[in-house]
Amino acid sequence: MINILLVGSGAREVAIARKIKESSIESSLFCVASSTNPQIKKLSSAYFEQSLGDVCSVVAVAKKVSVDIAIIGPENPLELGLVDALEKEGVACVGPRKAVAKIETSKAFARNILDSCAPEKNPKRKVFSSLDGCEDFLKHLKKGYVVKYDGLMGGKGVKISGEHLHSTNDALLYADSIVGLGGSFLVEEKLLGEEFSLMSFCDGEHCSHMPVVQDHKRAFEGDVGPNTGGMGTYSFGNHSLPFLSEKNVLDAQKTNERVALELEKQTGQKFRGVLYGGFMLTESGVKVIEYNARLGDPEAMNVLAVLETDFIKICQSIVGGTLADLEVSFSKKATVCKYVVPEGYPENPAKNFEVFCNPENKSLYLAAVQERGGDIFATGSRTAAFVGTNKDIVVAESLAEVGVSEIGGNLFHRKDIGTSSLIKSRINHMKEVLS
Repeated sequence: MINILLVGSGAREVAIARKIKESSIESSLFCVASSTNPQIKKLSSAYFEQSLGDVCSVVAVAKKVSVDIAIIGPENPLELGLVDALEKEGVACVGPRKAVAKIETSKAFARNILDSCAPEKNPKRKVFSSLDGCEDFLKHLKKGYVVKYDGLMGGKGVKISGEHLHSTNDALLYADSIVGLGGSFLVEEKLLGEEFSLMSFCDGEHCSHMPVVQDHKRAFEGDVGPNTGGMGTYSFGNHSLPFLSEKNVLDAQKTNERVALELEKQTGQKFRGVLYGGFMLTESGVKVIEYNARLGDPEAMNVLAVLETDFIKICQSIVGGTLADLEVSFSKKATVCKYVVPEGYPENPAKNFEVFCNPENKSLYLAAVQERGGDIFATGSRTAAFVGTNKDIVVAESLAEVGVSEIGGNLFHRKDIGTSSLIKSRINHMKEVLS
């Protein structure tokens, strides 16, 4: 019997909890979360609702239930040093220590890591802590620019010229708002191409790569509107995407491997967990947009839906440094994940309304919800995801669309994610970039 602590209560954590319970290894699952997700609670031996920002309290729970392995879902506890604190108490963790989690929590740190191990993957950029010199650099980047807050903002801290920023003044106002918060920011050249996500299980030395996924950050159909935490994702049965070559995928995989080794070289600590590279295929090859230090959300639902290898065995291999000895495999199926979100999301989302769905549906993943008296209420962020899985992506999309449409409440979703027309537009866009 192995005792596992899951930290987090979103759709990603639902996917993790289900894979834990599918394992051939007998386990007791315990969860610490900021709200009560009924799907995770039903799978747990005990469920503790408390702030994830209180590291000492989370550690106290781990000691109370004699946890063997902790799996950290969201990024904020990583930044707060939860893994460091748990490991001091002898709890092995699937998730990196604070020093190596900086690959996500500081964009400037991530760029410096790439400078050392894969400089060709970096765009032109500068880091600013004031507006001094910012306007000159913006004007220097004639093909466009991106302004990024150097920290965590739930996927909403990036503003792009021509999309969110329509003038130099817009960019300076956004930069000034970051400075006003006491933060620093990066200005990077705008990369043109198609984005893709590649996540890798990592034990510090070896990476086992997952299928490539494409996320959709923009809130509304047609890729317009503000950035979100991710409105949905799709993956293909060949574990690539139709605008990528085998060489492109291998290039991204090699970059993740280099980054993992460079992190240990610079910090003295191994990256143990999931290393998530956000990439873009451009006319000059594969570039890095950003790095995350945990399973992506929604990407986790895509890849875990087709994971064939025992998940607990993967976790044991990560913490034991034996990942190279385990064959990690995924079924040759396509997946489409669509999120329903509150009306007004992400800027002014509706909250505290009832959500009507069937929590027993294994393709449904509840996210930002709170169970009260047996009923489910939305808390204001992404509410629930539905995943369609099939050898044919057309069928997978249809299953996802039907499923997400049956979730009731003051909600909306992007109907275009995973559709043939959207995917074709991405292929055509990449052809234009490369022509």
